[in-house]
Amino acid sequence: MKLQTNIKLQKQPHHQIDYTSKLMLLGSCFSENIGGKFAYHKFQSEINPFGILFHPVAIENLITRSINEDFYSEKELVNQNEIYSCFDAHSKLNALSEVQLLENLNAQLSETLHQIKSASHIIITLGTAWVYRHIATDKIVANCHKIPQKQFLKELLSVEDVVTSLESIIALVRSVNPKINFIFTVSPVRHLKDGFVENNRSKAHLLSAIHQVVEPRKQLFYFPSYEIMMDELRDYRFYNQDMIHPNDLAVDYIWETFKTVWLAEDAVEISEKIASIQTKKAHRPFNQNSEAHQKFLANLQDEIAQIQKEFPHVKFD
Repeated sequence: MKLQTNIKLQKQPHHQIDYTSKLMLLGSCFSENIGGKFAYHKFQSEINPFGILFHPVAIENLITRSINEDFYSEKELVNQNEIYSCFDAHSKLNALSEVQLLENLNAQLSETLHQIKSASHIIITLGTAWVYRHIATDKIVANCHKIPQKQFLKELLSVEDVVTSLESIIALVRSVNPKINFIFTVSPVRHLKDGFVENNRSKAHLLSAIHQVVEPRKQLFYFPSYEIMMDELRDYRFYNQDMIHPNDLAVDYIWETFKTVWLAEDAVEISEKIASIQTKKAHRPFNQNSEAHQKFLANLQDEIAQIQKEFPHVKFD
């Protein structure tokens, strides 16, 4: 008896991800989930230098300013409740002084440019097509930073708007890194604060736009994170208590599916060895001075040394 509908996916035949790949993940909080898996398995990966960015215009802005080295100035900062923030970045970059925030922002712009130039793959996860426009500056923001709603207008990006933004991202990145691979996906997190119907409209715009730009022959790919959650995992046991965000089990499931499609066979084997090392490192012995535990630690160090001999970039805390 078959109790699940499965999305048929094939192994990516070219441009696979391995331990020599350099990955950059941008976008919604689901980028952080999958990025966390790459980090745990010690791939060379960087995640959201400006923090979580939910919509394509915010991602385009980050890439545009980093490539053009268009650094921030004091006039672009916001002071709210003695905290300095920037409409282009997530609150994790906030600071208690203008100087510190400018250092944070501009350092991340420089780092983003470095990552773009060296990356083999950029994975972009779009969360929503709903955006907020700051009335005073007539600019679409990445984050409102809890500033009163009356200072913003809420808009839904059209399919054409999203296509234009994605095409700009692709062209900009390829102007400094022509051989890069793009993997687009849509976040399975539902933005129900927008409304149920509004969330579906938003996801539909994102999906339609992505499929207008995806072209495997041009190294522009799509991975169906959203469809896996909606169709294969259509049960609330795969959600957190808020009934909106995928839980750890769902993230693990999507990660395992991503691995089967995108990871080279040798990378899968190495990732499993690294996962085993991570599990062993987390082990807490009853008697850490016992002979058995000392032997365990020596064997573990040998395993780490073997991995690092082949991949010097792999570091364990």
